[in-house]
Amino acid sequence: MEHILYLDGNFSNISWIIQTNETIVSQSRKHTENHKNRITKIQSKYVALHVALFWGIGTFIIKNEDTVKIELDEKIMYEQLKLETVTKDEFITNKIKFIQSLIKQRKLKVEFKKIEFKNNIAKKLLK
Repeated sequence: MEHILYLDGNFSNISWIIQTNETIVSQSRKHTENHKNRITKIQSKYVALHVALFWGIGTFIIKNEDTVKIELDEKIMYEQLKLETVTKDEFITNKIKFIQSLIKQRKLKVEFKKIEFKNNIAKKLLK
């Protein structure tokens, strides 16, 4: 099955939308106290991606060997995830490892796509 995953995050919240065929599931969460107002916007988006994948797998929306097209509105995230550009940010490095681990364990076929900010439909959930 094929899914399209949109994600967003800010200093206090994260959100994601998973589109599958004609089904759209959306979620938003407040950051834990460990992260709330303590991480950057980019770090927050990595938390959103990690949680969205974990949640999607845990709710059986995303199954083993599915295709997940991840829509990224941040150039730096696209470069780090698709082009494997190295970051000195230990928080992001750890999140990337967790994300890659989920992808590998579940044998997901992942495609990263760079999109414009205005086309990120997960943004509306943060307002």
